[in-house]
Amino acid sequence: MAAITVYSDYVCPYCLLAEQVLSNVIGDRDIRIAWRAFELRPAPVPTLRTEDPYLLTIWRKSVYPLAERLGVPITLPAISPQPRTAIAFELLAMAQETGLDHAYSMRILRAFFQEGRDIGNPDILVELAADAGLDPQSARQALEQGTYGERHREALRHAHEDMAITSVPTVVIGNKVLRGMPPIHELKAAIDQLDNKVSDDGRSDPDSTGD
Repeated sequence: MAAITVYSDYVCPYCLLAEQVLSNVIGDRDIRIAWRAFELRPAPVPTLRTEDPYLLTIWRKSVYPLAERLGVPITLPAISPQPRTAIAFELLAMAQETGLDHAYSMRILRAFFQEGRDIGNPDILVELAADAGLDPQSARQALEQGTYGERHREALRHAHEDMAITSVPTVVIGNKVLRGMPPIHELKAAIDQLDNKVSDDGRSDPDSTGD
């Protein structure tokens, strides 16, 4: 199965909206969305406050109009300052082990932007992880013991150093790297190219004939 990789931060509303755009373009094709971590404001950088004019302006002028066009319910969460996402990403590393990174990421994004839940709270994260199919006891133990802390730090290093990620969402489709909310025509062209390559590789694979 082909995969599209999305580098995201769970406090970025455009990451939730980008998934809707991706899903619309993918349609019924056998392409999965894989999620990778990128913290916009890692500790000790202050996180944004809901009452800041910057945040309110961005939402009024950009986020809400785009969400309305896409038909995605979204609300600026009242939590202020916004939660850090490091421990949420530790559980992303856990979800990746069983291919649940998409289900987990969408549950976290929807919980924050549609339900106003505190995704920096370990108890809430364990509940949301369970909603996505992870074992809650294992998730809680992983957070308490920092089981995936080093893996998350490596994920951030990879995003910064190997991929030169500076903003989210950043969408990687084959050899194409699309930064920010990609125009639909660019997204469609890249996904079509990826889908065609997978189809061509399948036809050239002797094992794919079933002989």
